Amino acid sequence: MFEYLIFRSNEEVRMMNRSAGDQKLFAVIVNVLRRKHYSLKTERSYLSWIKRFIGYHHMRHPRDMSKHEIESFLTHLAVDRKVASSTQNQAFNAILFLYRDVLEIDLMQDLNAVRAKKQTRIPVVLSHKEAMKVINSLTGVHQTMAKLLYGCGLRLMECLRLRVKDIDFETNCITIFDGKGKKDRVVMLPETIKPFMREQIDLSLIHISEPTRLLSISYAVFCLKKKNTKKL
Repeated sequence: MFEYLIFRSNEEVRMMNRSAGDQKLFAVIVNVLRRKHYSLKTERSYLSWIKRFIGYHHMRHPRDMSKHEIESFLTHLAVDRKVASSTQNQAFNAILFLYRDVLEIDLMQDLNAVRAKKQTRIPVVLSHKEAMKVINSLTGVHQTMAKLLYGCGLRLMECLRLRVKDIDFETNCITIFDGKGKKDRVVMLPETIKPFMREQIDLSLIHISEPTRLLSISYAVFCLKKKNTKKL
């Protein structure tokens, strides 16, 4: 709203400069994250924690803050917000990335922040019968995805990013490219899942072929129109 005002107060000018500076900072953060090939999920997480860190300290620029402000924010998460140890570590890693890789400032040594306690819990594991009961309650593509997750040990994003060429029905293998940690691996494809996978591939090819056919016709019409226009 400030751009429509002719006369601005000093506070309004500071807010405008601060907003422009924050936008420039986050653009630099995104560029560094993508240059280092961080995942989109990590990018969103880091940006969220950096925004919270800056907001906690009343929108001050990170260059103007010291180790004390970092310790204060991490202690706030553990004491006031009572976050889990993994959540606090995620916030710490985001701030570490900001100072080490973006601002190139070393402030992370000998931090005296209160650390969230890591709780020891017994994991809840479904039995085979319970897992199959959950899978059988699903239908269609969601059931096929659940079978891949359970039968092949795929992560959710690995399942969603599967391509037709990644599946080898002859050797009963699925090749996972660019998995967690930017690593490739091969997992086994169970015989019971193969019919469902073939059916899903056939459906996907139908959905792909129709837009491609229409696009080819549209492009041909455009080229023909362009050719006739040149003749005129």
